[in-house]
Amino acid sequence: MLDAKKVIRRQYLFDPSSDMMTECDPANPGRILRRFVFDNYGMVEEVFAFGQPPRTFRYEDGGNRIAVREGGDYGAVGKLFTFEENGVSETGWGRNGEIERVFVFERGNDTITERAGGWFGDVERVIVFERINASVFREPESFLQFLMFTEWSESDREAHINEEVAKIRGGKPASSGGSPYAYTGNRSASQNAGGQAPRMPARASRNDTDNGSIDFIQDADAPAQAAPAGPMSRRSASIPVEERRQQRDRDVQDRYTNVRSAEIDLQDRFERARSGRGELSKGKSVEIPIQERFEHARGEREPLSRGKSVEIPLEERFGEAHADREPLSRGKSVEIPLEERFENARSDRKKLSQGRSAEIPYDERRGGRDR
Repeated sequence: MLDAKKVIRRQYLFDPSSDMMTECDPANPGRILRRFVFDNYGMVEEVFAFGQPPRTFRYEDGGNRIAVREGGDYGAVGKLFTFEENGVSETGWGRNGEIERVFVFERGNDTITERAGGWFGDVERVIVFERINASVFREPESFLQFLMFTEWSESDREAHINEEVAKIRGGKPASSGGSPYAYTGNRSASQNAGGQAPRMPARASRNDTDNGSIDFIQDADAPAQAAPAGPMSRRSASIPVEERRQQRDRDVQDRYTNVRSAEIDLQDRFERARSGRGELSKGKSVEIPIQERFEHARGEREPLSRGKSVEIPLEERFGEAHADREPLSRGKSVEIPLEERFENARSDRKKLSQGRSAEIPYDERRGGRDR
């Protein structure tokens, strides 16, 4: 299996005589990473790494479902692969979990579409087959091989993440939904006459904004530009106070958008909030004394009357209940001895007969498989 750069990422060896498939390390072909052993009940994945338990893929419901168990044949069921009419659905988080992804066998018998979340989910991958029919992988054993080939390992995910991080740090845009096995050939892109992609200007002029074009906001990390001194600064004394305050508020707002927050002192930060904050008027309830507020509620209180049940003594309440008690009678089964109880069951036992398969010699049983 090759990646986009034609570098060997995985290497598999097949042994049809023993129904086994071995995954080797491409850098060291003699080192075994995983081994897949197929039998009549499914497949066993043996991982030759410390701390990783084996997985078992067992057929259920006559081969219409595959149960994946973590840790061996008796581990907890982690996933289910169900063969349906349109494809194969993968259910995560046990037997009663939700569908994580599906493999849809498209019409034409040459494409398998992988969708996330269900039959109408987002398309993750489209696998196209040439000189082989996609329906071959509807058979459970072939589907398990197809699953192992297309499954991402931890090293594949880590390499993909590192590649995206390197692109971001290097100034290149990260690809959306990229795959380590994706096609990376030359693609046609729109270019200008100079052979380079068009670039947006850093900032548009004021005239362009008035004419209907887009005005690009300056970067927030860039230092604020000081207004040039001119006749307008000399005539500031003739500007009304209200207009000055509005101009000051606009200047503060410009500093918030064009200057980093670390360069603004606390006094300047809260100056706008304090200038726009008016004095709150006191409510009319403040003039009412507290004694007068709750006097009406206290005057309407009435003492609660005691219930009639208080006058009944406790002995009289529960005396009738104690008098009605009767001793429980013992069941008739107590009179039957234990020996008599189980005598009939022991007498009805019959010796189990051997099954018909015991008459078939062992060599004859295994003869068809060995051939």
